[in-house]
Amino acid sequence: MIDARGSAELRGAIVAVLLAVALSACSKREATTGETQPSRITTASNVHPEIWPQVSLPALDDTAIEPRLNELLSALSVEEKVGQIIQADVGSVTAEDVRRYRLGSVLNGGNSAPGGDDLAPAKVWLAAADAFYEASMDTRDGKHAIPIMWGVDAVHGHNNIVGATLFPHNVGLGATRNADLMRKIGAITATELRVTGQEWTFAPTIAVSQDVRWGRAYESYSENPTLVREYAHAIVLGLQGDPGKADFLRGNHVIATAKHFLADGGTFEGRDQGDARITEEQLRDLHAPGYVAAISAGVQVVMASFSSWQGKKIHGHHGLLSDVLKDRMGFDGFVVGDWNAHGQVEGCTNVSCPQAINAGLDMFMAPDSWKPLYDNTLAQVKSGEIPMARLNDAVSRILRVKLRAGLFEAGKPSSRAPGGKFELLGSAEHRAVARQAVRESLVLLKNANKVLPLKPNSKVLVAGDGADNLPKQNGGWTLTWQGTGISNKNFPKAETIFAGIRSAVTASGGSAQLSVDGKYTRKPDVAIVVFGEDPYAEFQGDIATLQYRPGDNKDLQLLQQLRAEQIPVIALFLSGRPLWVNAHLNASDAFVAAWLPGSEGGGIADVLFTKKDGSVNYDFKGKLPFAWPRTPLKFNSEGAPEAPLFDYGFGMTYQDTADLPTLSEEVPTAPAGQTSTHSYFAAGRASNGWQLALGDGDAARTALAAAIGDSPGSVLNVSAVDHAAQEDARLAKWSGRGPATLALQGEAPIDLQREANGQLSVTFDYRVDTAPTAKVLLGIECGPGCRGDLPIDAQLKQAPGGEWRQLKMPLHCFQSKGADLRNVTAPFLLSTAGKLELGIANVRLESGLNDATSCD
Repeated sequence: MIDARGSAELRGAIVAVLLAVALSACSKREATTGETQPSRITTASNVHPEIWPQVSLPALDDTAIEPRLNELLSALSVEEKVGQIIQADVGSVTAEDVRRYRLGSVLNGGNSAPGGDDLAPAKVWLAAADAFYEASMDTRDGKHAIPIMWGVDAVHGHNNIVGATLFPHNVGLGATRNADLMRKIGAITATELRVTGQEWTFAPTIAVSQDVRWGRAYESYSENPTLVREYAHAIVLGLQGDPGKADFLRGNHVIATAKHFLADGGTFEGRDQGDARITEEQLRDLHAPGYVAAISAGVQVVMASFSSWQGKKIHGHHGLLSDVLKDRMGFDGFVVGDWNAHGQVEGCTNVSCPQAINAGLDMFMAPDSWKPLYDNTLAQVKSGEIPMARLNDAVSRILRVKLRAGLFEAGKPSSRAPGGKFELLGSAEHRAVARQAVRESLVLLKNANKVLPLKPNSKVLVAGDGADNLPKQNGGWTLTWQGTGISNKNFPKAETIFAGIRSAVTASGGSAQLSVDGKYTRKPDVAIVVFGEDPYAEFQGDIATLQYRPGDNKDLQLLQQLRAEQIPVIALFLSGRPLWVNAHLNASDAFVAAWLPGSEGGGIADVLFTKKDGSVNYDFKGKLPFAWPRTPLKFNSEGAPEAPLFDYGFGMTYQDTADLPTLSEEVPTAPAGQTSTHSYFAAGRASNGWQLALGDGDAARTALAAAIGDSPGSVLNVSAVDHAAQEDARLAKWSGRGPATLALQGEAPIDLQREANGQLSVTFDYRVDTAPTAKVLLGIECGPGCRGDLPIDAQLKQAPGGEWRQLKMPLHCFQSKGADLRNVTAPFLLSTAGKLELGIANVRLESGLNDATSCD
C-alpha cells in the first residue's frame, strides 16, 4: 500500500454521509409518522420512502407563477399537453414539426447538430435556436404559445461548439478538490451556452462510480459520495445561479440537470446501462447524496438513468421516480428521460411506453422515435391508460420550469443577453479558468530522485501520440459523441500539451522537439512522453479488466527505449480513469495522471517546469478521485476487491520524497465469465466468452478448440492465415456440397439493444480468395428459431481478390430482419450453400454509420 491516508479519508467521508443521511431520515420519519402519502398510481415497489432523506428546498417565490401555470394548463388541449412531454432530436425534427406538434423540447445528441453538421459555426446554432423558438411561439392556428427549451450535453464546457472553452472532464475536476472552481466552471459553461442560444444543459453528471471499467467513469467526479455531494451543490449554483435572486435561471445562467438518477455508477461489473445489484441502503447512502445536494441548490431537472436497480429499469420505477424523488425528497422540477431509454422498460418499445409516464417520467427523450411516440401517447391518454391527472402533473412541472426561467417573456435566443456575443466563446478569461483547472487536476504518482520539476532552459523531447493531439487530450463528448473523426484544426483556440511545453521552454532559452515515435536529432536532457486512452463515450468505453491496452505495447516500448538511452523519462498519462500501468510506472522516472485535460494543454507545462530562477512555478495539488489499481482485475480469485496500489486521495507534491518500488508486471488470468461484448474474434482466437463453431445444414454446430478444423460433414473447413500478424486470421472454405455455417457463439446471451440504439455495427476484416457461387448470409442468432440475416454475396463478388477489406453492417439491420438484440447468442454467422473461400479477421462492433453497408 503506497499511502493509507487516502483510504482513511474515504472511510471517514462515507461514514459521515451514512450518519448524516440516517439521522435525517430518522428525524423526518418521526415527524411524519401517521401521515398519508399522496395518492398515486399503484405499482410494485421495492423501496421504503420513509428511510430516505427529506430535502430542504430553496425558497423560491412562485406566487406569480402558479396562477399563470394553472390558467395555461386549463386552456391547453390534450394534444398540446402531450406535445409538451415529448423531446425530439434536431436531426429528426424541423421547426415546422415543433409548431405543429407543440413539442416541449428539442435536444442535440452527441452526433447531431443543426443541418447535420457537427462542426457548424456558432452562428448557425443560434439561428437554429431562434427558428425553434419562433415556431413554438407561433399561434396562427389557434394553439398556445409555449417557449421551447433546447437541451444539450455541455458536460465539460460547451463541448459541441468549435472554439468554446473545454474544461477537464469530471474525473480530472474531482482531483482538484476545489468546489469553488466547480462553481466558476458552471458559470462559464452557462454563459457560453447562452451565446449560442441554448438554455438547458444535461449536466452535471453526479454519478458515484464504483467500478471504473464503466465507459462513463470519466463523467464521475469521484468514488466518494461526500465529494460528489459537495461538487453537485457548487456546479448547480454555477450553472443556474442563486435561487431567489433575479438572475436565477436567467441572463447568463441556464437550467441544469442532475443525472442519471439513480446508481448509474453502481452497476454490476461497471456495465453501462446495466443493473445495480445493491441494497436499498447502499443505493441511498452511496448514490443519493449528490441529488440531495443538487435539489437543495435548486436544480430544475433530473434525468432518469438507463440503468436498473435490482433488475427493474429506472425509467419504469415508480418507487424511485415518484415515491422517493418527488414525494419524499420533494423535487418539484421535472424528470426527463435518456436517449430512447423508455424503450428498455418491460413491455415498452421506443414508440410506446405509458409505463414510464405512469412511473413518474415527465418528459420522454425520443430523439428519432418522437412522432409515433406522440401518436401512441395521445391515444393512451385518451383511453385512460395514462391518467389525465398524471399528464397534468407532468405538464405542470415542465411549465413551472419554463416560467421560473422567464422563457415566456425572454424573446428569441439571439435577443437575450449574451446571445450572439461570440467573442465570449473561448475568451481569454474563460480559458484562464480552464487552465487553472488543468493545473490543479494533475496527480503526481511517481517522482524518482526528484526529477521534477524541470528546468525550462532544457532541451526537451516531447513524444507519444498524445503530445500534439487535441482530440485525444479532450476525450469523448467533444464536438462529436465519441470525440472521434476530428483533428487539431477543429480547435482554433486550444493549445496542445506540446505547444504549452514549447512555449514554456522557448521563453526561457530552452528548446522543445516534437517526435511522436521518440526519435531525435540531438540527445535531449529529458523526454516527456504523452500517451493514453483514445477517445470514447458511454458503453463504447466499457472494458472487461483494468489493464491499459492489452496486447498493445507500443507506449511501453517507447518509454523503455528512451530510458535505455539514459534519458530521464516523464510519463504523462491521458485517461478517463485509473488503469493498471505497472510496467509503464516502472519504465518512467516520473509519472503524472493528467486525465482528459481539455483545451488548455499549457496548464501541464505550468506545473512541470520551474520559473526562470529555479523556484517552483506551480506545485502539484491533485489528489486521486478514485483508487489506482494494483492489478488489472477488480476482484481477486476469492471474489474480494483487490487492494489498490494508490489509495483514494493519494497525490504527491514536490516536497514528497517517497520512492516507488519496482512493481509486479505479471498479468493475472481473467476469471471466467467475463464475456467480451464488443469483440468476438481477434488475434487468431475467439474472444472471451465465445467459440468459433461450424455446422452443416440445420444440424448442431461443433465448436473448434483452436478455431481450426472441419464441420461435422466436412462441408466447411477453417484454417489459420495471416492478416496483420502470423496466423491472426482464419480462412474459411465452403466446398459447395451443401449449406454450412460458421458461427461465433457463446454459452450465455448478451444484450446488444443499447449498441443498436447507439448506431453500432457488426464489423469484420475479410479477404476474398474465391468469390461466392451462391447467396451468402451474414447473420445474428438470438436463441432457437430466432435470427436475422442479410445478404452480402454482392459485396463479396465486387471485392478485389486477395485484398483485405472491411465490411460493416449496422446492428439495426439485423433487428429489422427479426433478430432480438436483447438475447444475442451468436453475434456473427456466415452461411452459404455454394463455394466460397473467405479470410476472416477482427470480428467486432464499431461505431458510426457513415462507412457502413446500407441495408435499405
